[in-house]
Amino acid sequence: MACTISADEIKRVKGLGFLNNKGTDLFNGRVITVNGKITAEQMKVIAEAAEKYGSGEVTFTTRLTVEVKGIHFDNIEPFREFVGKAGLTTGGTGAKVRPIVSCKGTTCQYGLYDTFSLSEKIHERFYIGYRSVALPHKFKIAAGGCPNNCVKPDLNDLGIVGQLIPNFDAESCKGCKKCQIEKNCPMGAPKVVDGVMVRDEEICNHCGRCVGKCPFGAIKDGTPGFKVYVGGRWGKKVAQGRPLSKIFTSEEEVLDVVEKAILLFREQGVAGERFADTIARIGFEEAEKQLLSNDLLERKEQIING
Repeated sequence: MACTISADEIKRVKGLGFLNNKGTDLFNGRVITVNGKITAEQMKVIAEAAEKYGSGEVTFTTRLTVEVKGIHFDNIEPFREFVGKAGLTTGGTGAKVRPIVSCKGTTCQYGLYDTFSLSEKIHERFYIGYRSVALPHKFKIAAGGCPNNCVKPDLNDLGIVGQLIPNFDAESCKGCKKCQIEKNCPMGAPKVVDGVMVRDEEICNHCGRCVGKCPFGAIKDGTPGFKVYVGGRWGKKVAQGRPLSKIFTSEEEVLDVVEKAILLFREQGVAGERFADTIARIGFEEAEKQLLSNDLLERKEQIING
């Protein structure tokens, strides 16, 4: 069946989250989740909608949205109305903040913070809150619970990585020949030198696996925090994000730096370029300087409305 829908209409419904199956009048509809989370009742509604308006097939995207396949152009609005009754929306396309993704956080043995809690806040404040704010290009955010980087935070426009900075008590260290901290470090950062353990900060990734491993209490606990990467990108042109020099110690600080990054991109990005390109053009040091100050937040309304 040849496509009878105009290019303008295909572009319009793409903005609503419906992607055209080339050469046909059929579309895949993207249903937004909160970091992959929906209720059992919503899942039933999606299944019913797939059978009623689509092909009966459901797929999942890398951004944790749900795609219902085979929706005819004439059924797009009925589909949106049907899933809307369950509190579901469609979208996830365009030059805007995209749905956030995260790992499973503290349901993983290595998770250092509740990634679901933080991702829900980011979803509300930036995916929903900035829905009407046009950006130079799409802006992807990922939250990883630890330095294992399972959701590749450093390959997103902005990535958050959980940290646990070990608090080392040198007086408790016995300089053991078989140091349990050294044994348990996957990075090889600690070494016993001249009878005391020393940790190479250039190697340590603050995974926290050394905490509580010393039988003499040399590292009883750690300081929780967040490392933020900016300027990552996956695709035809790969760019690895660079971490800001500051380790953030509260969710509010992290939320603020996410907002500052979006505002910087909105104000200083050029149409069609990714955030990685914006940072490369203005320089990482200049970008970091702006992201660690409050100037962008103070000019928020001017930037959004400008």
